[in-house]
Amino acid sequence: MKHWQIFVALAALASVIGPAAARDERADIALVLAVDVSGSVDGKRYVLQMEGIAAALETPEVEHAILGGAHQSMEVILVEWSTKSNVTIPWTLLSSPADIAQFAAKIRAAPRNGDQFTCMSVAMRQIADKLLAQMPVPADRVVIDVSGDGHDNCNPAKPVETVGAELAASGAIVNGLPILEGDEATTLEAWYTNHVIAGAGAFVLPAAGFNDIANAMRHKFVTEISSAEPPPIDLNQGDR
Repeated sequence: MKHWQIFVALAALASVIGPAAARDERADIALVLAVDVSGSVDGKRYVLQMEGIAAALETPEVEHAILGGAHQSMEVILVEWSTKSNVTIPWTLLSSPADIAQFAAKIRAAPRNGDQFTCMSVAMRQIADKLLAQMPVPADRVVIDVSGDGHDNCNPAKPVETVGAELAASGAIVNGLPILEGDEATTLEAWYTNHVIAGAGAFVLPAAGFNDIANAMRHKFVTEISSAEPPPIDLNQGDR
């Protein structure tokens, strides 16, 4: 083969593998799923919570949002938090429908690593101090997606809003999904709005209860992954 033929062949090969390689080098979004597993989240609620997250990821709208960006990929990590926080599913790059399905299956099979107290600040500090540095590839945007059914009750050295402000200063966004069920349901959305969310464009999108998590998460994922405007909320509807 002559030199010019080799050059043409290599150029053709690069045109095929180049976009795929580029997608592997950067993600559109790095998403931290920070899930409450404190004492108020019993076994039944835990299953509803994890099934809701998994089901939301598998919807066509969310799949399109994940794979429709410039890099056609998202990296995601699942953190369960209560008195302390645990990485349940480590950073995973989602760049195909099969990747999304496999991650959803891992969520459904995830063990509950819970304890009694609701220490949101502790979880957010671990995310800020350790987990973001472990991202496998750079991302255009970093979003921490905090969900739960209660206020922080651990009297932390750094309150939730302080850690959130530090995350926002680093360029991250903290969004909130309060689950409005139980003793704190009437005050939780306002508390998330005033203390949890942080960063440019951050928003709160509540779930009407544990049975509503799949619907709320679906809207939340589409909004934060695609940078769309947050949808209007009607907590009286079971399917939005």
